[in-house]
Amino acid sequence: MKVIPLWSTGITMSINIGSSFGLLQAKSLDRHIISSSNFEVPAGSFSVILIVAILTWIVLYDRVLIPLASKIRGKPVIISPKKRMGIGLFFNFLHLITAAVFETVRRKEAIKEGYLNDTHGVLKMSAMWLAPQLCLAGIAEMFNVIGQNEFYYKEFPKSMASVAASLSGLGMGVGNLISSLVLSTIESTTSSGGNEGWVSDNINKGHFDKYYWVIVGINALNLLYYLVCSWAYGPTVDEVSNVSEENGSKEEESTEFKHTNSHFDDKVSDETSSKEKELTEFKNGGQVEKILKNSEESDLKEEDL
Repeated sequence: MKVIPLWSTGITMSINIGSSFGLLQAKSLDRHIISSSNFEVPAGSFSVILIVAILTWIVLYDRVLIPLASKIRGKPVIISPKKRMGIGLFFNFLHLITAAVFETVRRKEAIKEGYLNDTHGVLKMSAMWLAPQLCLAGIAEMFNVIGQNEFYYKEFPKSMASVAASLSGLGMGVGNLISSLVLSTIESTTSSGGNEGWVSDNINKGHFDKYYWVIVGINALNLLYYLVCSWAYGPTVDEVSNVSEENGSKEEESTEFKHTNSHFDDKVSDETSSKEKELTEFKNGGQVEKILKNSEESDLKEEDL
């Protein structure tokens, strides 16, 4: 039960406008990689950028970032699964802000070029501008989803491994349901009274940019909710074990330091004793020489007499 609040923070990862909007958005943009070429990137292929971003960041995180951070700090750096969940939520928040800003610019450009009522119009804007938001979405997935799975496996007992494996998928399912609820609520609210709603088959006429900003607000609140849940949950199994290892290493260092000090004290004591012995011998030798000298002087005086 203690895990449920943290699990619920991952639901917003699946709250989005939907893949169909991304497809329509890509179709409205210039998909030529080279302007002089006749080849166009298929609109449905832009999701590959997200997959490539996930795979790339998994490798960079595991093989570059963590080893480099460990080398700089001089000790192993481990980011707990709970913290990675929070990092993923933050990158998802940045991804949605980027998407909202881009859609605002795209819609203004469409109106400027006279495509307000033309659903098939292609703007003079490159579809490659979709890449930044897709890369941020990939980073968010990499941190949050993988972090969630590791978190559940480590916090749950081995007998509940099947439950741990299903929680992440359950969160995605709940997120898709809430996403549909948000979509229908916004559509019915904005289209009431015969007004043109935010959700429209014509993405140039609709206000998907405003829809994005609503989702940005939901994710901002969710970030605050995550911070509260993370604080309430307390340290994870990994964090407790890391603290224990650090304390153990500090105790070992303290023991070695004490042993070194004891050895040094013994050495200083031995050196002091040897020096005192030498001084005593020196003094005794001086006294012997003085007695011999006095004896010689007495003998000389007797001979003179």
